[in-house]
Amino acid sequence: MAQSGFDALIEALKQSGINVDGRFDADSDGSGGAGAGGAAAPGGSPFSGGARGGGRSAGGVPPTPHVDFSFGDRFATWSKKMFVAAAIVVVVVALAAYWWFHPPINIHSTDTWMFVAVFILLPLFVFFQTKSHNYKQGTSKVSPNAGKAKTFKLVSYVPVAVALLGVVGAVASFSFIPGNAARYANVLQTTDMDFAEDIQEVDYDQIPVIDRASAILLGNREMGSIPEYVSQFEVSTLYSQINYQGHPVRVSPLAYADLFKWFTNREGGIPAYALVDMTTQDAEIVRLGDSPIHYSQSEPLVRNIDRHVQLKYPFYMFDEKSFEIDDNGHPWWICPVQTRTIGLFGGTTIDRVVLCDATTGECQDLAIEDCPEWVDRVYPAELLIEQYNWSGKYKNGWLNSFLGQEGVVRTTPGLDGRLGYNYIAKDDDVWVYTGVTSATADNSIVGFVLINQRTAESHYYSVPGATEDSAMASAEGQVQNLRYTATFPLLINVANQPTYFMALKDSAGLVKKFAMIDIRRYQNVAIGDTVADCQKSYEQLLATNGVDTTDGIVLDTKHVSGTIVHMSQAVLEGNTHFYVKIDGDDGLYDFALPGLLDIVGYGVGDRIQFNYLETDSSPIPVESIGDASSAGSGSPVPGGASSSPEASGQAENSQQAAQEGAGTVNGPEDAQARP
Repeated sequence: MAQSGFDALIEALKQSGINVDGRFDADSDGSGGAGAGGAAAPGGSPFSGGARGGGRSAGGVPPTPHVDFSFGDRFATWSKKMFVAAAIVVVVVALAAYWWFHPPINIHSTDTWMFVAVFILLPLFVFFQTKSHNYKQGTSKVSPNAGKAKTFKLVSYVPVAVALLGVVGAVASFSFIPGNAARYANVLQTTDMDFAEDIQEVDYDQIPVIDRASAILLGNREMGSIPEYVSQFEVSTLYSQINYQGHPVRVSPLAYADLFKWFTNREGGIPAYALVDMTTQDAEIVRLGDSPIHYSQSEPLVRNIDRHVQLKYPFYMFDEKSFEIDDNGHPWWICPVQTRTIGLFGGTTIDRVVLCDATTGECQDLAIEDCPEWVDRVYPAELLIEQYNWSGKYKNGWLNSFLGQEGVVRTTPGLDGRLGYNYIAKDDDVWVYTGVTSATADNSIVGFVLINQRTAESHYYSVPGATEDSAMASAEGQVQNLRYTATFPLLINVANQPTYFMALKDSAGLVKKFAMIDIRRYQNVAIGDTVADCQKSYEQLLATNGVDTTDGIVLDTKHVSGTIVHMSQAVLEGNTHFYVKIDGDDGLYDFALPGLLDIVGYGVGDRIQFNYLETDSSPIPVESIGDASSAGSGSPVPGGASSSPEASGQAENSQQAAQEGAGTVNGPEDAQARP
């Protein structure tokens, strides 16, 4: 049976000479071993005392438990050589522990404080307390000495004082300390920007269409095409998103499959890394030839990247490392260096970055402003979101952060308790995107924020609308019969309109469709099998809401009344369209189904009234059928339906075509979803 943690601790204490058998033997008479009324057992070790195993004293009364300092007798019997040997062992153990755990030597590091507390402060406290007790009570080798007992007692408080210093430093980091709330609010400086001016319209050749989970699937699948690697290596789960040669990609190094595979392949190193194009969904395993990766997270010993960099820069506190490639495809580790700006542990930010060559282990220590432009991930995404939440929470003071909460905002929480964010490419950098909601975290956003991961430049855009999870639910509702799940949205600019873009995946994690959702009117959803199809459907939705997709301006509604002189129909991408010409009007008008289903009741020679949005495009999309007062009702004018046999037949055929083609103006299931 496996030992519990408590049993293992008891066993370790027994091995060290501490009596833990239910009674403790430091008696007030200083005998150091005998119980009340009984002497130590003949031949017993100097660490044992009187009866064992919870036995009774001579009087048959169970002994009173109290602290056992009998192991202190052992120190009294040690020679100087034994003390020197013990000191050497302690130093060696401490150095080995430091090499293995490699905490930073920095007063602002919690890891440092934990290491010092466990390996230095606690042993010193126990040692000094033991010596004090021995001189106070006396042992078989040490005579009582009140002066030395008091000295060791006072010295034992030094480790306690050091520990209290850490506690005081931690308290000084709390936001309720006067002045700290303002410091937290100013760690990240955010500038208000205009969305249409700052965010360029989307280039569909550079838009990421898959998320990290899909990239992992593609990378692992591609790994199967390289049989000589499959049995020895696996793809790491890092998959950092970067801009590589103008395209958003995710990269991740291979890793040793297990400890034995590391042992047999350590000399040759890791021969390749995975690269997944986020726009084309192409994946490849890039071979490194004569320059394999020798420094990685899968290395257990000297060439472990965390240990290598930390021991090279022992006073630096490193944040989350990322794997990147430069413009030539050479692999690097990007190691951000933390600094704490508030109290001892608060106000974390990044002030330097160490670039480590993954093949040679050579490092460059750079200031943020000196970081090369090909580096994309200096500031970890979750740290940037935490910094923005500090400013949103404390900008009006600490009391306001939980009492009045005037102006208090926070980033959208995301799904499953995780932070909700994504990445977009802008100015050849990677920016973290997340929505901003009120302190109550309702289902709407007041805007969104973009933060540069290389420079920490932060921009806020005031755009009220739906939260990301609401938009995801809206998109999933359009294909609910297929049970597709939406990825976390990506923010794009379509006709100067802030738009959510997301992929819809099946149960196997494969991307099947794409969705675009108007942030302000999240019930407007466009679905397409390809990005191009989704774009066309979405631009049509924008047009019906008064947005000219050519330049993003809001259009005026125009009214037309006249006689139909020509009428034809076509099915485009699963949608039925009626094209109508009016007597005396050169325009060609587009009636899209099922939104304008009443058009099937009209024929050539009938009078019709309808409204459209003024635009230079042709054909002109119609917004509603009816006069201006009934715009949007979709009801035909009285007498509008043709009574001629020809018109009746045309209407019947039109209705049949509408039933076959309707269903994808707003992106519900299309013909592909039917059996």
